[in-house]
Amino acid sequence: MDVTLHVWRQKNAKAKGAMEIIEGKDISENSSFLEMLDTVNETLHSKGQEPIAFDHDCREGICGACSLVINGEPHGPEYGTTTCQLHMRSFKNGQHIFIEPWRAKAFPVIRDLIVDREAFDRIQQAGGFVSVNTGSPQDANCLPIPKHDADKAFDAAVCIGCGACVAACKNASPMLFVAAKVSQLALLPQGQPERESRVLAMVDQMQKEGFGNCTNQYECEAACPKEISVEHIARMNREYLRASLLEEAPKAGHGGD
Repeated sequence: MDVTLHVWRQKNAKAKGAMEIIEGKDISENSSFLEMLDTVNETLHSKGQEPIAFDHDCREGICGACSLVINGEPHGPEYGTTTCQLHMRSFKNGQHIFIEPWRAKAFPVIRDLIVDREAFDRIQQAGGFVSVNTGSPQDANCLPIPKHDADKAFDAAVCIGCGACVAACKNASPMLFVAAKVSQLALLPQGQPERESRVLAMVDQMQKEGFGNCTNQYECEAACPKEISVEHIARMNREYLRASLLEEAPKAGHGGD
């Protein structure tokens, strides 16, 4: 199959970018989207032209590196699918395909389709972990967890931090990502000692990074390749309110002495 690609080309964050038309010839419909880009890059290289820079790693839907907006949709037209798992049979012969990077102030373009997502790393480092000394690994049966809570925690834990939620949101909000990390640990006993400090620190870092606010339009859930539910955002909001009230309670008590 033949396709016409409209690809965003940009040398760096400070350079002015623009769409460039590139023809993709004799593409197998069974190839993945990234394999199609590989084929196109080989053709560009053979012509002495600059290949398209795009991010990738595992190509198995695990790492979240394949961050592309395809025809206006993060990761492309298939629901619950990462770009690396998207196949060319999802497109038609002769189709025009528009490929852009994530669009967010907090995700500056490094080159072409690659963006800097270190903002997510900093949010995670702010509190998305368990730092208590747990000693030697315990037998799983020593920490009984209700199945309902375990299932909900696992649903949140599948987040791969790709940033599709940010790309889909008109405000470039990372609420689904942050909520997944907060919700996962809030549901497990291992996460209880730092429950309040975690959500306060992560939300604070999220705001410092320059992301937008959530307007509850649920585009993030629709674009998420791991189908994470927005109910985790509601849980994070409850966690944040609870932590804020607990933080203010000692101050109020001290003021009354």
